[in-house]
Amino acid sequence: MSAGLSGAPPTIAFLPWGNVIEDFLDTLGVSLESFCREFTGSYMFRYVEALQRVGIRVVLLCVTTRVAKPTRLTHRPTGAPVYMLPAPGLYRVLRRKMLSPSGPYARSVEEAFGEIRGARVLVRPALVLLKEVVLYLTTPPVLLARILRHERCSAILCQEYEYPRFDVCVLLGRLMRVPVFGAFQGGDYQRSRLERLLRPLSTRACAGLIIGTQTEIQRVRDRYGVPAGKVARIFNPIDPELWCPMDRQEARAALGIPSDARVVAWHGRISIGPKGLDTLLDAWEGLLHERPARPLRLLLIGTGQDADALRQRVAAVRPGTVLWVDEFVHDRLTIRRYLSAADVYAFPSRHEGFPVAPLEAMGCGLPVVATDAHGIPDILEGGEASGGLIVPRGDAARLALALGRLLDDEAWSRELGRRARRRVEASFSLGAIGEQLGAFLLDGRRDARHAAMRAAP
Repeated sequence: MSAGLSGAPPTIAFLPWGNVIEDFLDTLGVSLESFCREFTGSYMFRYVEALQRVGIRVVLLCVTTRVAKPTRLTHRPTGAPVYMLPAPGLYRVLRRKMLSPSGPYARSVEEAFGEIRGARVLVRPALVLLKEVVLYLTTPPVLLARILRHERCSAILCQEYEYPRFDVCVLLGRLMRVPVFGAFQGGDYQRSRLERLLRPLSTRACAGLIIGTQTEIQRVRDRYGVPAGKVARIFNPIDPELWCPMDRQEARAALGIPSDARVVAWHGRISIGPKGLDTLLDAWEGLLHERPARPLRLLLIGTGQDADALRQRVAAVRPGTVLWVDEFVHDRLTIRRYLSAADVYAFPSRHEGFPVAPLEAMGCGLPVVATDAHGIPDILEGGEASGGLIVPRGDAARLALALGRLLDDEAWSRELGRRARRRVEASFSLGAIGEQLGAFLLDGRRDARHAAMRAAP
């Protein structure tokens, strides 16, 4: 990728999803300091690594209520600059008026501000208006413009295009003559009528959209009339050199898992409904009932907002059959060791964008049993030829049947694991995805879409 006239590498500004970064980090028990010091568990840093592989510098721009002025930090694992930008004062005031920190994300006025009755009925129109605009008040455009100029950013990339921050950035980009791109990571919905009004304008006015799934590409084209040349089908990347198998028995010894056990693994954020963990536990209980004499283990890695509810559910399962590492694991080598202790990977999600967790498992040589959530049909494009089995969302019986098939047939399970590893190496490496991203974001070559599609067998 060519550098600018000064010889400096081109720079992309990356804005993650959400109002303020702590809305995401707090559910994982991660501080802003830990985020910069050791956090790697997000697709955003895989984008950073992929772009760095092809000589493109990435600056992360995060909005937070926990700083009073713009603060420049460094993400140690990647070396990427991270700016913490203070949330606008009006947003801070409105946030305090809402029922909980999740109030700005609410889908109704009552969910955001509480029951409206009595004298409050008179101010309901004002509350409706505040609910409509609150998500547009979280991005500080003046501060953002200063950082973009200071860092000489060549383009802006927003994690989600179905979000008010994208609309704000498109307008700012037009004023500054900086191209703005949006990426899809699962946000295929809108929370306000104002979004429904502005989003068609933003998607058509932006420089381009990065979408990994065919179904989402079709949805965007049908809904917004976005031209085909403005959409690039680019997958989320991982590093196959990092995500590779370790010695299974050594990994099991560290976890206290019997060497003769058959192990199913899952890792991620504990959000029971979206992640389908209720379906997984229902399926697991069915597997245990049908195989009472077999040493089966379900290995869960992660924590999140539903940890207490999951703890109650796990307590009702046969003792000793579920091993739960109830913490957010920063270290990728540790996650790799956990995955390497397993025989099969389960991915029961109901809602996803383009998930990375199954790619990490596939890199570690695990066959995958996954639901047909967004991204999975694209990852397992060849079905069993790509290293996995796909089942309907929310169907515990079908999930149990597919998991049981692989747990019972060790030879077939190992063969699918080898195919999964080959699929990751061929289609999701940092270098290949970095080239596609760089071509689309900087060179203006919309034929990156075709290069991406050729890269996916």
